[in-house]
Amino acid sequence: MRYYPSALALSLLIGVTASVGEAETPAPLDPRAAALVADGETKLAAGDVQSAIGAFEAALTLAPGQSRIYVRLAEAARHDGLQGKAIHYYRAALEREPGNLAAISGEGEALVEKGAVEKAKLNLAKLKSMCGANCVETKQLATAIATGPKVPVLTAEAVRPDPVVTQN
Repeated sequence: MRYYPSALALSLLIGVTASVGEAETPAPLDPRAAALVADGETKLAAGDVQSAIGAFEAALTLAPGQSRIYVRLAEAARHDGLQGKAIHYYRAALEREPGNLAAISGEGEALVEKGAVEKAKLNLAKLKSMCGANCVETKQLATAIATGPKVPVLTAEAVRPDPVVTQN
């Protein structure tokens, strides 16, 4: 019983120290990488998806492991129609930063675009538990789920056989 107060204080000290070690803040971007990310965002806004992807990949070589860059790469892949690759990048960002709301929401939107609405609903539930129903990411994903996947419609006018004349 006489060691109880010191054992309690020691366990409290260990608990506080461990929780401080877990609360890491993301490292600031290298200035060159930040310039490349800004260039990539400008190119993506202008519609030059391939150049944007190149800029983001170059930024990733300068600052490996930055989840922000993975999210930008995923957004560019989604603009290019490569939802599978976008999901890969979103998951890479989530490996590095599990609480990244933009990555969770973006992955859900890419899943909806791919047709996996039920998996996207799991992401929506995760977002609601993390930031509530009124946060921007939750609203974006809920809207994407409500809209549903964009299925390309093939009409009869789009498929016209070439007239071929043959002699008997």
